[in-house]
Amino acid sequence: MDDADPEHTLAAVFPLPFRVLLLVGVGILGWATNVHGLDLLKVDIVGTMELRTHDTSQPISLPLRANGHQHPPRARFIYSSTYKLFGIYCAWGLASWLLYCSATWNDPSLVDAFGYIPAISALCIILVLISPFEICQKFERDKFLHALRRCLFPHMDGRIYFADVVFADICTSFAKVLGDVWLSLCMLSPGNSLLIPPTLSGLSRWVLPIIMSLPYAIRFRQCVVEYSAASNESTRPLYNALKYATAFPLIFLSAAQRVVVIDGQIPVGSVNHSGTSLFRWWLFAAAVNSLYSFWWDVTNDWGLDLLKRSGQGERDKPSPPKKLMLPLLNRSHIPTSSSDGDTTLLSPSLGSSRVHMSYPWGLRPVLLYPLPTYPLVVFLNLILRLTWSIKLSSHLHSQTDGSASIFWLEVAEIIRRWMWVFIRVEWEVVKSMHKGSKPHIQEYEMIMTPENELTNMVTM
Repeated sequence: MDDADPEHTLAAVFPLPFRVLLLVGVGILGWATNVHGLDLLKVDIVGTMELRTHDTSQPISLPLRANGHQHPPRARFIYSSTYKLFGIYCAWGLASWLLYCSATWNDPSLVDAFGYIPAISALCIILVLISPFEICQKFERDKFLHALRRCLFPHMDGRIYFADVVFADICTSFAKVLGDVWLSLCMLSPGNSLLIPPTLSGLSRWVLPIIMSLPYAIRFRQCVVEYSAASNESTRPLYNALKYATAFPLIFLSAAQRVVVIDGQIPVGSVNHSGTSLFRWWLFAAAVNSLYSFWWDVTNDWGLDLLKRSGQGERDKPSPPKKLMLPLLNRSHIPTSSSDGDTTLLSPSLGSSRVHMSYPWGLRPVLLYPLPTYPLVVFLNLILRLTWSIKLSSHLHSQTDGSASIFWLEVAEIIRRWMWVFIRVEWEVVKSMHKGSKPHIQEYEMIMTPENELTNMVTM
């Protein structure tokens, strides 16, 4: 082994099992900041996702929304508990890694001798996760396990909660991390090394793509359950299921190319796949998955008009509410619509005067966040969607699968999903405002016309 090789240095100093633990920690921190950020932005994530915040005497299940004029429970309990859980997790992981570093002293010859340290660290985390004792934020751990059980075993005639949809979508961003868990187990098994991923043969070479496909299969089944529901009259869940189905050809065509390379005894990093028909099919699958997923994010998950067909926006508009509740966050840019169909902005500094102005092209009439947020998130989502397809393609990885570039792509995908959650929850809030239900906004105000009545309201 060349000690100057940065890939080998990374494998010795920060082996794959520790990188998996770090990515899980980033996910925990990301969820805590999602809940905290939405609470600071006055968007009621607790009411929208129907999350339970306390009352541990009851079974861990999704509660009903707040009744009457009561404010929905605040999110402080959730994000403070999650921050505490992250702190405990981070302290344990850091202590384990420092113990590993002190034992190996960056000596590659000692890495495998002390490989049991990350293994025991991960095993202790799993045992604490399923522990029935009141330790390490048991309430949050139980909620996680209950959500995981609902996603793995949904009832075909049951309801798919919005919280489960978000949770399963977050899991798809950890598809490669799940694959890394399998690789870590292989590397820690007798006869293998933490420095070099093992060469899999026979049926075992297909275990990695199957594991990476599991989050997409879960989300695919959720869409099928939604489509099969007796109350469903839309084909949207079917097209959503198709989106997740496009990930399967991408993952397995990539695995098939890797099998061809290994059987041919050609190093993966030195072969040119571009002339093969298998590579062309993979390239087509990657393009379909990336572009379809990006279109779905923008059009359906975020409700933006950017990629909608002409007239689609009109057909998808929900019925307007009797009165429009607008958040205080963006009260300086409050959209309404006039009798001639033009969108106007009411500014507090102008009193009741109206300035005729269309809402920004490609967005939507009601925006709960600052305007520059949306084009930035759309652009970053496109770039990271394209790189995500690369990350799902194991045949494009370097000879050491857990390379630094792949690790940073995994971090980038988690960040992309973190941004996605903010806009996804916001769109769910906006839709609930226009369906006549109580808006999930913790603080709002009524902007009245000179006649003290909103006769012209924003329609979607």
